[in-house]
Amino acid sequence: MTCNTINHIPVFFSTDDNYIPYLDVALRSLIANASKNYEYRIVILNTGLDTENIKRIKENERAGFAIEFFDISEYVEKIKSRFKNVYHFSVVTYYRLFIASLFPQYKRIVYLDCDVVVTGDISELYFANTGDSILGAVADDHVRNTPEFKVYAKKAIGVDPDTYINAGVLVINLEEFRKNGIKEKFIDLITEYDFDLLDPDQAYLNYLCRGRISLLPCSWNCVPHDTPSEGEKNIIHFALYKKPWQYDDVIYGDLFWLYAKDSPFYPIIMQRKSEFGEEEIAKADAMAKEIIEHAKEIVVSDYTFVKMLNGR
Repeated sequence: MTCNTINHIPVFFSTDDNYIPYLDVALRSLIANASKNYEYRIVILNTGLDTENIKRIKENERAGFAIEFFDISEYVEKIKSRFKNVYHFSVVTYYRLFIASLFPQYKRIVYLDCDVVVTGDISELYFANTGDSILGAVADDHVRNTPEFKVYAKKAIGVDPDTYINAGVLVINLEEFRKNGIKEKFIDLITEYDFDLLDPDQAYLNYLCRGRISLLPCSWNCVPHDTPSEGEKNIIHFALYKKPWQYDDVIYGDLFWLYAKDSPFYPIIMQRKSEFGEEEIAKADAMAKEIIEHAKEIVVSDYTFVKMLNGR
């Protein structure tokens, strides 16, 4: 395993102002459960944030936990018009593709989406044995267990659905990321092609890193489904369209509220939840069905990785 020579563990997030309240919850959970034997540098990638939001997030800083904000606007300016807002995915998810080039001092980092609650020790994820793989990640259980998404992964993206990863929790080997030119290949593809996708940058990562991904235990990216699952849960990832700050019946939602109740953003979170009424629920439920139908359409379209790249 490759380690950083710098004496802290780097953890990255990406956000915009809309997701700042949920980032705060994620940070609170991460800090509460991280081993105090290490120091952590938490970097928040963004393209401009409200100064009051930055101030509130910085209040999470304490001994051993440094938090900084990194504006990547100038680095994505040329291609940001190609970034797509797809369903419940935000364009901020693309920012993680630039970490390797923007932080050359690091050999290895952890990346987390904002819609997580970290109930385990994040240092254990950082030190997970991923060999010389480009990525360490958890196979996407939703893809493996949804027939339409299995076909999408295999026939549209060209990746075995059993190894198709959820990119919301990543251990990134930045040395291998750079060596294999993943960012450059991504920019070439997104500039040259207009792929029809369900999962914007996640599809790119799965395609570009295929065969070089080390699968991690599912405990590091537990996506709530309809019923609780057995076993350890180190990271709960509210990756599906049902979020605990919108719906009452989300599995493991109580863990989100455990940390949210102490957040300075709690009133905002509660206000948003109260405003997410029957009309919004109906739209979200309809979107879930639309995604399934869209998956079927993509597979037979001409705008897929498999058809447009032809083994490239």
